[in-house]
Amino acid sequence: MSLPTIEPRPDLYDDAENWSVDQLRSEQLSRLQDCVRRAYEGVAHYRRALDERGVHPDDIRTLEDVRLLPFTTKADLRDNYPFRMFAVPREHCVRVHASSGTTGRPTVVGYTRKDIDTWADLVARCLRAAGVRPGDMVHVAYGYGLFTGGLGAHYGVERLGCTAIPMSGGQTEKQIQLIRELKPSVIMVTPSYFLAMMDHVKSLGLDPSETSLQIGVFGAEPWTQAMREEIEAECQMHATDIFGLSEVMGPGVAQECVETKDGLTLWEDHFYPEIIDPITEEPVPEGEEGELVLTAMTREAMPVLRYRTRDLTRLMPGTARPSFRRMAKITGRSDDLMIVRGVNVFPTQIEEIVLKVDGLTPHFQCVLTRPGRMDELTVNIEGAPGLPPERREVLARDVAHRIKSRIGTSAQVVVLAEGGIERSVGKARRIVDHRQLD
Repeated sequence: MSLPTIEPRPDLYDDAENWSVDQLRSEQLSRLQDCVRRAYEGVAHYRRALDERGVHPDDIRTLEDVRLLPFTTKADLRDNYPFRMFAVPREHCVRVHASSGTTGRPTVVGYTRKDIDTWADLVARCLRAAGVRPGDMVHVAYGYGLFTGGLGAHYGVERLGCTAIPMSGGQTEKQIQLIRELKPSVIMVTPSYFLAMMDHVKSLGLDPSETSLQIGVFGAEPWTQAMREEIEAECQMHATDIFGLSEVMGPGVAQECVETKDGLTLWEDHFYPEIIDPITEEPVPEGEEGELVLTAMTREAMPVLRYRTRDLTRLMPGTARPSFRRMAKITGRSDDLMIVRGVNVFPTQIEEIVLKVDGLTPHFQCVLTRPGRMDELTVNIEGAPGLPPERREVLARDVAHRIKSRIGTSAQVVVLAEGGIERSVGKARRIVDHRQLD
């Protein structure tokens, strides 16, 4: 495999990437103290929560004092819908974004002009770390609109000095047409939708490795090292991971550096990270996996204290940017955990198995049912084009055996014909839970 050559890094996007650890910690403490004070003075929810704990902003004297602060959850944001989590008057905000609200009220987040500038700078920093350079053309296939992905990526592309193609999601044929005709070197998209796009490329009799794309900046859903290897081998392009979430800003919280691809460098000058046990809510030992908690220290419109992301990862020392710690790739979400007959199962574990079996595509779904007293897991996987039925049955038995031996639970596996798994233009729907309907 021969990947595109990325020019040597002559500089970084900004000076903060060169801070010493001592300088970073000093700036973090100052920004944390300012954040807590703004939250206390401007947001009734935080003032009430801090008062109930007997904590005042003046009590934050060290970074370890972050543990005195209350957690923030998605439920808190919904309970204060639409604008009661804002620390500034709504008319001081130049933009709002919102989640889809599929499981309840949407969560609304606001941005001042300074917040938008900070966001654009951080996404530009991410792109620079991914190997993107001023003048590159970037195809943005994240959804535009209330979802933060599209506009967040777009502003960062322009801030870095690149040319944005604001395609958004969907219209797969048009996506491919524009890539073929405009020849962008970079794409920003969810990895599952990118795979669907490459399937369409192959259906046209074209070779995915012959597109103009050299760098992919993939995010918005967990994906595995195995998927990276498949994308890089098939498309002859660098596949890097970007991380963010609307509640603390949007895309741009952390980014893999193309020269190392060893985890996401977390921009700690803006987001203070913690890793906790999702059950006990206590800190885990250094380097162990747990739930990521983030405090958004520099947001004006909406400072966020100790937001429980539900994403499972661990923190590691910095490498390409030595002062900033790295996040391991997200292995899943604590609320995506499937407990099947007492065994913990994450979709990413299934993905790793599927990608190692020749004759299968990366498209799969985990279907949970409860026909009796016990939960049952069915894994539906789409086979490669033209795979005969008898071969599909053999591969299904193979995958079922691997799931049992590697994860420790029994699962029924069905290998479907081409087109058997629905395609997503955004985040892949990996879990279908019918247990409440049975």
